[in-house]
Amino acid sequence: MNQSSTPTGTIRKVERALISVSDKTGVVEFAQALAALGVAILSTGGTAKLLADNGVAVTEVSAHTGFPEMLDGRVKTLHPSIHGGLLARRELDAHMAAIDAHGIAKIDLLVVNLYPFEATVAKPDCSFDDAIENIDIGGPAMVRSGAKNWRGVGVLTDASQYAGALEEIRTHGGLSDASRYALAVAAFNAISNYDAAISDWLSSRQPDGTATGFPGQANGRFVKLQDLRYGENPHQRAAFYRDLHPAPGSLVSARQLQGKELSYNNIADADAAWECVKSFDAPACVIVKHANPCGAAIGRDAADAYARAFATDPTSAFGGIIAFNREVDGEAARAVGKQFVEVLLAPSYTEEARQLLSAKANVRVLEIPLDQVRADGKTDWERGRNAQDIKRVGSGLLIQTADNREVGLQELKVVTKKAPTDAQLADLLFAWRVAKYVKSNAIVFCGSGATLGVGAGQMSRIDSARIASIKAGNAGLSLAGSVVASDAFFPFRDGLDVVADVGAIAVIQPGGSVRDEEVIGAADERGIAMVFTGVRHFRH
Repeated sequence: MNQSSTPTGTIRKVERALISVSDKTGVVEFAQALAALGVAILSTGGTAKLLADNGVAVTEVSAHTGFPEMLDGRVKTLHPSIHGGLLARRELDAHMAAIDAHGIAKIDLLVVNLYPFEATVAKPDCSFDDAIENIDIGGPAMVRSGAKNWRGVGVLTDASQYAGALEEIRTHGGLSDASRYALAVAAFNAISNYDAAISDWLSSRQPDGTATGFPGQANGRFVKLQDLRYGENPHQRAAFYRDLHPAPGSLVSARQLQGKELSYNNIADADAAWECVKSFDAPACVIVKHANPCGAAIGRDAADAYARAFATDPTSAFGGIIAFNREVDGEAARAVGKQFVEVLLAPSYTEEARQLLSAKANVRVLEIPLDQVRADGKTDWERGRNAQDIKRVGSGLLIQTADNREVGLQELKVVTKKAPTDAQLADLLFAWRVAKYVKSNAIVFCGSGATLGVGAGQMSRIDSARIASIKAGNAGLSLAGSVVASDAFFPFRDGLDVVADVGAIAVIQPGGSVRDEEVIGAADERGIAMVFTGVRHFRH
């Protein structure tokens, strides 16, 4: 039966391998090593030529099947001699007798990766015909056959698997049950993701290739990073997943340097803090509590930004998530270390900072590189943005393009008799960026590049305004001369009156209300400068 046993299950000897890969990375060295171990090699087309040119004894599939490759390579492995060799169950005498009767040889190891469909359609000049020709047929069929029969066949679908498989074959002469099963799961995952990519692309296009928007079927493709202790509450189970192809500069690319395991709520809040802080060009710090920024500021450096952000709401900052967009040095680490913090995020940390933070063993310290500029001119933080937002509802999904709209100075429309000064415009844009990450209804008071009071998540905008002023008062901060951002328009003048009563002198809001003229009139009456963005930032 060509098998033996180990603690990880039955070892199936590898005597014959079929290698047919689009991505040739490492395949020559792998095939050479297999051949040196006495493994017979079957291969197709370009792979066979590459191996033969590098001294590997190889049998072409067409010679093995007695049937030529045809239809421009569309048909080459779709043959009983291939699928019989993959699907025959080694433990069933009837299966073995059947393939023997038809002269079909067992294939013990399948090495296949697929036509690069996703890479092809990602090219700006990709034609519809190019996309169709990069839909692999024979490869997925073989992978399914081999993975279905995992008790007898090992299936490698990625070059990263070569070294481990080769080591096991060298040591034991074959692959164990545990290894073959793990490889089969990875193979089915690869096929699932491949099919989903094709479905996504085709179902969002017309037959002539014209894009139509959202695909006709949503195919989520995520890879589990870790199981979590529990979800939002201890009675809920949870796990953390990443995109199949994560962007640099995103939370899933974080490296945890120290601290306890991240919880569900830690991850959700850390994402809110990171997305907000990385939107600033100047050194910045954002402190988040329960998914809302409770303090944000720019400063000379990380330490200065932290001190200014913390001053907004020291009470809420207790046990919060703190994010920086600059390296954390010793001064910043000492300041943060005086407070109770759940998670700390930054692009990097000095050695002194690492040593100081190590004294707080439970603090989760995450590092996310942020300062690289790519060939296309986009920074990592721009590439790290989600393309879509997805929200689960009862038996369904809401999918939308992500709120990545930035507003520049030149887009602001002054609508009042009084225009904001340059300093006020800078603060207004700062406040606007923070308001984007505050739950609606959002009201954010700011001054000199720092938040002064934040009102979040209220059913009434006027209540958010009142709460923001109360918080500023509790922190001992004056709102005299402050600016205010509102994530959506003021529906009545009463909200404008509240912020004016506590000292605000400039307002930024989207505009678009049927009562805009009433609100503008109130601003003129109160001597307030107001600008419209034309953009709303609801965050539910």
